Amino acid sequence: MPKIGDLAPDFEAPTHKGTPLKLSSLRGSRVVLYFYPKADTPGCTMESKGFRDIYSELKAHKVEVVGVSVDSVDDQSAFCSKYQLPFPLVADTSRAVSNAYGVLNDAGRDRRVTFLLDPQGKIVEVVDDRNAETHLNRTRALFLPS
Repeated sequence: MPKIGDLAPDFEAPTHKGTPLKLSSLRGSRVVLYFYPKADTPGCTMESKGFRDIYSELKAHKVEVVGVSVDSVDDQSAFCSKYQLPFPLVADTSRAVSNAYGVLNDAGRDRRVTFLLDPQGKIVEVVDDRNAETHLNRTRALFLPS
């Protein structure tokens, strides 16, 4: 798993819209890159809705949000639509992104891990906690002024 101070592994993968997203295209902005186990499950929904609810504030502070799971494009699209998520969800069906970040569990799903990146793409914090609220709290603390 990449550590604080490492350059976040770049990737290109399809989003919920079926269009590719290249992580390095977000350079110049801080990035919340969050991995979650499965679309439209209770914890993942709470976490994603939490990022949705602070998204406009994050955007005002030049912070991008990207969610990643091994779900299909169709599943990510339905999840995004159902909860009106305003940020891209990556469909990592090949598991290449999840492998690059070392977040896969024994069942082949992502663990709940968030990487907070600076504008140059370096990792400034890794949140590896099963509690979705912890990810939101660390994001607020690091990227939003109090």
